[in-house]
Amino acid sequence: MSEQLPMFPLNTVLFPGVTVPLRVFEDRYRALVHRLLRIEDPAERLFGSVAIREGYEVGERGGQSVHRIGCLLQLTEVEPHDDGTFDIVAVGRSRLRLEAMESSGPFLSGTIDVIREREEPVDPELVQTACDVFDRYRDALSEIHGEEVLEGTLPQDPTYLSWSLAATCLLTLPDRQSLLEAENASLRLGMLTTMLRDELRAIAAIPSLPATELARTGWSPN
Repeated sequence: MSEQLPMFPLNTVLFPGVTVPLRVFEDRYRALVHRLLRIEDPAERLFGSVAIREGYEVGERGGQSVHRIGCLLQLTEVEPHDDGTFDIVAVGRSRLRLEAMESSGPFLSGTIDVIREREEPVDPELVQTACDVFDRYRDALSEIHGEEVLEGTLPQDPTYLSWSLAATCLLTLPDRQSLLEAENASLRLGMLTTMLRDELRAIAAIPSLPATELARTGWSPN
């Protein structure tokens, strides 16, 4: 069933089960945060995000050319500042499909359908292969940086594992979007294994290439 939600388009792809920090400074997104804070039940402080195909996060062009598959988010932490800006933290709850965007109000809003994840069995060998390739990828990046990076224990649930790897690895926006749009965990884990093997080949060829920036998202099982 379609519903109306505040929307926060970004120049990145967000995933279910992953926490993300956001800096809120533009007027319309400040209005969005104020609107969410007026909701008494914290579990209902929901908004959506879709990745911007082109243009900017702010200004008149922001949000006008976006992908249609995005992420439903719950506002979990808010830090207001004296200048009216906010630092917030949100956690991804599920995927969404954006049917229409409305920009006439104080903030962007969208008509969305929530995409429910289909629970399907995943081959344990596929899970183990993805984890093994990620460990090699993590070791390669740690060697480049001269310190341990992408630390932490991965989720054991295949669906959560697929979202965690998609959010953590240094992939292009088109690759991240394709992972978000993948129908199930098996498909995502297979795609991730291929993508990470490509990254490992790139690291071997040009060691400094993929080490430009580490993901600023965090895993959350909540």
